[in-house]
Amino acid sequence: MSGLVKVWDPVVRLFHWGLALSFAIAWLSADHSKTLHHWAGYAAGGLIVMRLVWGVLGTRYARFSQFVRHPTTVLAYLRDIVVGRESRYLGHNPAGGAMIVALILTMGALALSGWLTQTDQFFGVGWLEDGHRLLAKLLLVLVGLHLAGVALASLRHRENLPLAMITGWKRETGPEDVA
Repeated sequence: MSGLVKVWDPVVRLFHWGLALSFAIAWLSADHSKTLHHWAGYAAGGLIVMRLVWGVLGTRYARFSQFVRHPTTVLAYLRDIVVGRESRYLGHNPAGGAMIVALILTMGALALSGWLTQTDQFFGVGWLEDGHRLLAKLLLVLVGLHLAGVALASLRHRENLPLAMITGWKRETGPEDVA
């Protein structure tokens, strides 16, 4: 494909859409089907473990070392967004990288707390159940911010990022882009 470069490997794309689906199923089934809710949570937990391994061993743009940046870099990028001067990144931009870390940590804690509420030791423990519900709401807020960031970056850089996460292909870098 002329002018395009493969960025997102199949593992990253499977993780992304699998996690989105498992969270949606878990959220929607929470009050209707405990079995479905639990299996969606187990799937999310398994995907998180897979992504942690792939973040170390995976392809170039899947590795945490490629997109996890120092907080000052993330803040500087957010300031650039406000003034409309942010660079286009072939992989995750600094704000996107920070969001991925936040989503993985929150989803991991959500899956773990949900599992713990079903163990003999923690079944019926109020603070853990409250924490699980709070994490679910926090994750929903993060998903909203993630979607807003994707929409903004897609508009600003004239690139369909959701399609790139489906196909794995993105536009090649230009002279002012960051590879």
